[in-house]
Amino acid sequence: MPLTLLLQAGTARLVTIDYVVLALYFLIIFAIGWYFSRKERNTTDYFLAGRDVAWWAIGASLFSSNIGSEHFIGLAGSGAATGMAAGHFEWLASVIVLILGWVFVPFYLRSNVYTMPEFLERRYNSACRTYLASISLIAYIFTKIAVAVFAGAIVLKAVLGWDMVTSSLALVVATGIYTVAGGMAAVIYTEVVQTVILVLGALVLMFIGLEQVGGWAGLQAKVPAEFFHMMKPSTDKDFPWTGIFFGAPLLGIWYWCTDQVIVQRVLSAKDIAHAKAGTIFAGFLKVLPVFMLIVPGMIARALYPQEMATDSNAAFPTLVVRLMPAGLQGVMVAAMLAALMSSLASVFNSSSTIFTMDFYKKFRPDASEKQLVNVGRVATVLMVILSLAWIPFMSRISGQLWIYLQSVQAYVSPPIAVVFLLGIFWRRINGQGAITSLLVGFVLGALRFILEVVYAGNLPSGFLGWFVGMNFLHFAVLMFVVCLMILVLVSLLTPAPGPDKVSGLTFQTIEEKISMLEVEGPSMLEAPAESESPAQKRLNMSLAGALIMTVIALWIYFA
Repeated sequence: MPLTLLLQAGTARLVTIDYVVLALYFLIIFAIGWYFSRKERNTTDYFLAGRDVAWWAIGASLFSSNIGSEHFIGLAGSGAATGMAAGHFEWLASVIVLILGWVFVPFYLRSNVYTMPEFLERRYNSACRTYLASISLIAYIFTKIAVAVFAGAIVLKAVLGWDMVTSSLALVVATGIYTVAGGMAAVIYTEVVQTVILVLGALVLMFIGLEQVGGWAGLQAKVPAEFFHMMKPSTDKDFPWTGIFFGAPLLGIWYWCTDQVIVQRVLSAKDIAHAKAGTIFAGFLKVLPVFMLIVPGMIARALYPQEMATDSNAAFPTLVVRLMPAGLQGVMVAAMLAALMSSLASVFNSSSTIFTMDFYKKFRPDASEKQLVNVGRVATVLMVILSLAWIPFMSRISGQLWIYLQSVQAYVSPPIAVVFLLGIFWRRINGQGAITSLLVGFVLGALRFILEVVYAGNLPSGFLGWFVGMNFLHFAVLMFVVCLMILVLVSLLTPAPGPDKVSGLTFQTIEEKISMLEVEGPSMLEAPAESESPAQKRLNMSLAGALIMTVIALWIYFA
């Protein structure tokens, strides 16, 4: 795959007003980071913003931390290559994020944890905590950090003409300044600003592009008809409908309901009502990327078909360079910088939280809170270095950046989704079953990942060829079924978990208070899990229903 950093269009033609816009953007972002760096950021409130964040900030932060440079490059690139099918992941996310708010958040808030590995230890055992913490950090290296830096480098090459090394260092340093200084609060409130900028900037480019291509009808006439049909046959190479509706939700549950980067935002909520409302707001925002990113990718295919056939990942920056008039390019560059900086900031903060709380604090329980914060900052730097070293190997997985990202997540997510789902729905599931299922899933996923890198599209024959060549979403379903069977079987063959591992942590024991005061202390019963008024419940339910109906209507229209 080319994944080239060289765009024939050259660099953006920035004028004075563009630089003024960019200067104002950075001034606002760093001012927010500086403000929160002055507000008691040497305590563990650094990691959860004092658990006092409102719904609108949570929703914007969920969206902004998710929409990164990999979306501007990868999602728009898939739009140029295959059309709207990649949008399934966005609209599925609109629904799955509601599962986070309604199914998982009450348990997370009730358990009063800082990290998802910590929750697994409360429900299962310390081995599960160590596994999830380790696999999360590994996944961040291969996906979130590496992809964000690489895609951001493509953006900066297109708009500013910087080389890969300069771009990568600039992204890491600029993002690290306000993330490391201000902690989670700085991340969340800068993401509110970044959400506004990236949505408005991308929509402006979409309307300019549609005007250039002759409107919606002109776009339909200039790209293949199948680009507008999201439902693909089960034999489709990239997005089979069977994989979309059975495999993609597994990736979504892992990403939206159990991944530290996302869940850390709702753990910062004032209460359960604000957490739920935040997920609804994020769900409505997740409807937009199909139109603000995939449609521009299709516009690039219509306007520059030969270039998109060579490197579809260049779709979005090509439109920015060629279509945005002088004066608005600064806005669009700020929007792309907002996306890539917010995604990097999110993973920086979550990585430091996991490393600090799930590794360092276990070995140094007497460490001061200031020491914990400083260790988290050092861990972030080390992960960035490892991610930069991996970038040259990404091309061996897929020619589309978006498919690369989803593929790697498909090899990580199924066993984690299994243990979280069954863990809260069935009290009989125990730690022995959970860790066995997680380890078997890790072996299967790692084997598929390694073989894909080794063969790089040159599939062998026989069973090995089937194993490596299976669509990544179908492989996720296979992994889920295998891990589910192992989890249930091992749990039933070993002793049931004790009351301390299930009371208040499963739906079957949600009202039980069995010995929790002695085991966990009053905090387990005083978490803000029940602080949702009847009026708030009705409003949240109504809005969630409206969101689900909106997504269903869009699926029907673009079927």
